[in-house]
Amino acid sequence: MENSSERSGIDFINTFSHSGKPVKDLGRIKRLLALLGDPQDSLRFVHIAGTNGKGSAAEMFNRVFIEAGLKTGCFTSPYIVRYNDRIRINGCDIPDSELSQLAQRVRTALETFPESMELSQFEITQAIAFLYFAQQKCDIVVLETGLGGLLDCTNVIAAPLLTVIMTVDLDHTAILGNTVAEIAAQKAGIIKPGVPCVLSAYNSQEAVNVVSDTARQKHSRLVIPDTSRLSIKRCGLDGSEFVYCGKSYSLSMGGLHQITNALSVIEGCELLKDQLGLKCEAITSGITKAVLPARVEILCTEPLTVLDGAHNPDGIGALARVISGCGKKCRAIIGMCRDKNIDGAVQKLIPHVEKFYTVDGFSERAIGAKELAIKLITLGGSAHPCELPLNEQIKALQTTFPDEMILVCGSLYLAAQVKAEQTKGAENGH
Repeated sequence: MENSSERSGIDFINTFSHSGKPVKDLGRIKRLLALLGDPQDSLRFVHIAGTNGKGSAAEMFNRVFIEAGLKTGCFTSPYIVRYNDRIRINGCDIPDSELSQLAQRVRTALETFPESMELSQFEITQAIAFLYFAQQKCDIVVLETGLGGLLDCTNVIAAPLLTVIMTVDLDHTAILGNTVAEIAAQKAGIIKPGVPCVLSAYNSQEAVNVVSDTARQKHSRLVIPDTSRLSIKRCGLDGSEFVYCGKSYSLSMGGLHQITNALSVIEGCELLKDQLGLKCEAITSGITKAVLPARVEILCTEPLTVLDGAHNPDGIGALARVISGCGKKCRAIIGMCRDKNIDGAVQKLIPHVEKFYTVDGFSERAIGAKELAIKLITLGGSAHPCELPLNEQIKALQTTFPDEMILVCGSLYLAAQVKAEQTKGAENGH
């Protein structure tokens, strides 16, 4: 149940538009933060960009730092269960009272800010997060970009301890560019002079070339995990075990792509070991403990029910590989946003799914359920719009197909709705 103090903070944030006025530089976020006393200047950051994998990597770094005894801030997007989970310290969401109080500080600062209504919800939330992390004197902050990198408002920070670029693929092409090289250039915009950078393994040569060139120009040491030193012992829906550079690791998040994500975190932690006093035990333990909602999340084992927020071709391709390896037929409840590459994404899933059940209404940007069903059928899938509310549709499929995998996928906003309904059901004793 939301209380009035939480709502006052969120109501203020909601007075701003989702994306704000398009930016050509970081001037306006710099001016806003200057009015607030530049809280970011008192903080140390690990800055993470990428098309896919950045949320998982952020959570792995977060858990490693917590295991190492560091007071750790974490700023991510979008939220999954409630707005507060975007801003966390040591795994705990920002309290409603703090969110409201800091929102009021931002509101007051904006009284002398002529461009205030050009700001986005993301910029306002970031300002609140920086104030909170500085006020609470965090030892380290894991900072996930919102969109791109070069012109993303998180890039206002001066010099992080480390930059990390995860998988680079086509997404948000209307804003970031139409080729992998153009998008990679935006992601590489977070690389800072003299600051080491980790680039995820298995990126295209196009992306590697762009990031390498940028790192060279910025005199930044670039590290790419050496997959020849990787040995996978087990990989399943419930996690994996692997050996990298002679050390054993286990993951609680399922899918081969999470091993790839973990390699970037391992290399990043190696670079930070001396600065942050990280011990091997903290790294292995943190990586094992990292769990995120809606990343091949098993909601139920009998019947097998999985929730995943992948929403672009690369992310859904990773999900398709997970489905193909689970040994069960799959039925998918799917909803997607119009601004995504829907055709490119669903083509990866169609060969692995018996039937799709399409939904909408989880976001103002959601494609209509009928329209999505027609797209899936046109591309060779079997599909029809859901006839029941989301939770009831999940239960109906679980009852009718107890030996198959029931998958809910296509958008983090859809995943958020599933999690919210789960939470509500638990509160009501269902």
